[in-house]
Amino acid sequence: MNLTSAIQGQPAVEAEITPGKVVQSSEDLKAEESFTDRPLSENEIIRQQVGEDVFEFINSGIAHIDGETFFTATSTRFNIDKLPVGKYSRIVNLKRINDFRRINKYFESVNSKLPVGGIFIDSFESYTTRKNRILQIAIFPFNWIYYTIDVIFTRVFPKVPVTKQAYFAITKGRGRVLSKAETFGRLYSCGFEVIDERIFNDKLYFIARKIEEPVFDNNPTYGPVIRLKRYGQHGRLFNVYKLRTMYAYSEYLQEYVLERNNLEEGGKFKDDFRVTTEGQVFRKFWLDELPMIYNVFKGDMKIVGVRPLSEHYFNLYTEELKKKRIKYKPGLVPPFYVDLPKTLEEIMESEMRYLEAYEKSPFRTDLRYFFKAWSNIIFKKARSK
Repeated sequence: MNLTSAIQGQPAVEAEITPGKVVQSSEDLKAEESFTDRPLSENEIIRQQVGEDVFEFINSGIAHIDGETFFTATSTRFNIDKLPVGKYSRIVNLKRINDFRRINKYFESVNSKLPVGGIFIDSFESYTTRKNRILQIAIFPFNWIYYTIDVIFTRVFPKVPVTKQAYFAITKGRGRVLSKAETFGRLYSCGFEVIDERIFNDKLYFIARKIEEPVFDNNPTYGPVIRLKRYGQHGRLFNVYKLRTMYAYSEYLQEYVLERNNLEEGGKFKDDFRVTTEGQVFRKFWLDELPMIYNVFKGDMKIVGVRPLSEHYFNLYTEELKKKRIKYKPGLVPPFYVDLPKTLEEIMESEMRYLEAYEKSPFRTDLRYFFKAWSNIIFKKARSK
C-alpha cells in the first residue's frame, strides 16, 4: 500500500491532504507551507512537501499496517479531536511539535483516536540541534552571547511563574525548545513507545506505536526540585526529593534507555542522554541528593541503607532481594560506596550482604558502613555517575 492510496481526508482547519483536494484555514495559510490545490499524482504532493528521505521514512512506518492513514500538517488539536475514534490506525502530522502550546494534550488526543498498536508519526527540532544552529550563526563570542540569551528566554522563562505568561503571550507557544528526552518522555507518558527515529534536515522524525492509555500526569517533574516515586519500607511508594539532573519527563524513559543502552559499571544507564550538562556536575558532587535529607527528617529514609528504587529498577531485582529490601527503610548512604560494585549482579550481592548484616546488628552495621563509605569517597574518589 503506498501513501496516496492510504490517505482518507475530512474537512480541515490547517493543511490536511485528501484525495485530489486540499483545504486550509485562512488564518494558518500564512504560517504554514501550503500543499498545491490540484489532484494528487503518485504521492507527488507528499514527496514535495517533506522530501524523498522523509517520505521513505514515513512510508517505512505505515506501508505494511492494515487500516487507514490520516495525514495533516497542523499545530492545533482541532484536526485530531474531530476524527472518529478508531477509524484510522495511522496518524501522520507534518508539522513539528515545537509549535504546539499544549504538547501532552496533543499526544493524548492522538492516543484517543488510535487503536492499540496504531502508529503515530511526527517530528521536532531538538535542543541539541537548536544549540548547534545558533552557534553557527555568528563568530565567537557573539554566538555564545546569542545562545545564552536564547537559553534564558526559551528554557528559563517558560519554567518561572513570573515570566511564564509573558513568554507564551509573546511566542503563542510556537518555536518551543524541546530536548529529545523531554519529547520522548512525553510520548511514553501519553501511552506510546518509539519504534524508530531518524534525523532529516535538522529535525528528528519518529515513528511511535500506541501501547496503552495515557497516564494523565497532572504533576510532571518540571521544576528544579523534583519528586520521584520510589519503593520504601513495606513496599510503600513515597516521594523522594532531588535536584533535577535530567530533562523533564525523563523518568518515563527508563525502559527505552535500557533497551538501547544497557547498564554500565555501577548499575547506571550507559550514555544516558537524559542527563543534562549541569546534572552531571550535580551528580559528581552529590548536590542532587541534598534534598533527600528532607526524606530522612520525614522518616521515609535513614542515613545508611539501600537506595530507594523506581518501579523499573526494583523489578530487575530477584524476588528474594525484593522481599528483604522492603523490610527496612532505604538510606541516603548506600552500601554501593562500601563495596564499589561494577555490575547489577554485584550491586545485588552488595545489598544482600548489607541487609543480612543489618538484620543481625542494625546500629553497628550502619555505623561501620557509614565510615567505610566516606573513607572510599574521600580516598578512593568513589563517585556515582
